[in-house]
Amino acid sequence: MRIFTANFVLAPLLLGSIQAAPAPTEYAAGLEARGLLKGISSGLKGLLPAKDIGSLLDDITDPQSVLSVLEGVEATAAPNSIQQAQSTLQAIYSATPTNLYKNVAKQIQAGLGPSKIHQVASDLRAGKGENCQTNHNPINPREPIYPKKSLQDAPYSLSEEKLRGAIFIPPNFTYGQKPPTVFVPGSGSYGSINFASNLGKLLTNVPYADPVYLNIPGAMLDDAQLNSEYIAYAINYISSITRRKDIAVISWSQGGLDVQWVFTFWPSTRQVVTDLLAVSPDFHGTVFANLLCFSSGSVGLLPCDPSVIQQEYNSNFVNTLRGRGGDSAYVPTTTFYSAIFDEIVEPQQGIIASAYLQDARRVGVTNVELQSVCFGRPAGSFYGHAGVLYNPLTYALIVDALTHDGPGTLERIDLGVVCARFSAPGLTLVDDLATIGLIPIAAVLLLAYPEKLFAEPELKPYARA
Repeated sequence: MRIFTANFVLAPLLLGSIQAAPAPTEYAAGLEARGLLKGISSGLKGLLPAKDIGSLLDDITDPQSVLSVLEGVEATAAPNSIQQAQSTLQAIYSATPTNLYKNVAKQIQAGLGPSKIHQVASDLRAGKGENCQTNHNPINPREPIYPKKSLQDAPYSLSEEKLRGAIFIPPNFTYGQKPPTVFVPGSGSYGSINFASNLGKLLTNVPYADPVYLNIPGAMLDDAQLNSEYIAYAINYISSITRRKDIAVISWSQGGLDVQWVFTFWPSTRQVVTDLLAVSPDFHGTVFANLLCFSSGSVGLLPCDPSVIQQEYNSNFVNTLRGRGGDSAYVPTTTFYSAIFDEIVEPQQGIIASAYLQDARRVGVTNVELQSVCFGRPAGSFYGHAGVLYNPLTYALIVDALTHDGPGTLERIDLGVVCARFSAPGLTLVDDLATIGLIPIAAVLLLAYPEKLFAEPELKPYARA
């Protein structure tokens, strides 16, 4: 076992095959204290000064109590530059890299999260505005895509009404005049809020992209196999109503993992997708998944959100994907990941990164570790799980991929210019802070998700065959 250190984080890594799972060595402490403080946090938070909120979260492992604390945290500062924001994040997450909820509380206090996170989360769950999960899309496909487009496709278990309702088509969508771009969110997020302040903004009103957003019910926290049904349907639906077979898919976090599942079990989607552009994906899961469930490493100690359990490094879901060839790309693929410091996905370094895809099918893959490409320069500095969304190298290579055949290629990028920036051109500090704030929002939605399980969902029959 090789240990990667970056001054502040100790990450378990592997040599050799990605099939084996590294044994996590850092987990939430104080398991014996579980339940002792349950229910008292709402009474304490109003009595504690802001600086003590993080200390309180050292001892609470009940999701509702942690949620109550986070919803009561107020900002006591505000960054005046993206450099200051990144420096503050680095200081927060370097101190306790495996205590996400404590760090989220500190992040909100530092002005790096929504000021009214409870209201934001409530609006998202209600599906208001562009994050609506029951959209009315009356145009029917030009050819049958439900219940199956191809005999080789897996069957849907959800109704076509539900699947179509999750697709948010913006008013300015051109219905085929430009190549469509389907945006797939990550865990604890919906398509519009996930991308509106970063890549969605940058790729609106350009000739080479036409954004469509997936607002999957449950914020991607339900069974990942169900999440994948929404993605598979959306790809074929958008292709059909636009009469185009050059769909690009842009994903964040779990979205990339689920898209690979779609390509594996709905092969018809491969025929209409020309690019997968995966930001901070966990194609091989993450050894930090247990920490989101307050677990010391064994499945079932505490109930957790279904898709979070499925994203454990050696879950049945992940192992099935690997075993079916999902560790290699099906379409031209460009992946983007941060080795310093992805607070959600580990390992995320070099060729053993969870984001790293093989190219056994020779379709073209570019795996981009930001710190390696832009070493010692602003674009290669500290970027968290969400920060990769506003990274200038991410954006430059996405544009390159969308305007050329195959994946994005570093040889076509002016790295001297791109790596000299902290944020993609066209984004403001407000945009960057909104993107950074996706992590606190996801944490609140994850804690509040009601349908928690003790074990991962059973594999669908099509995946067991």
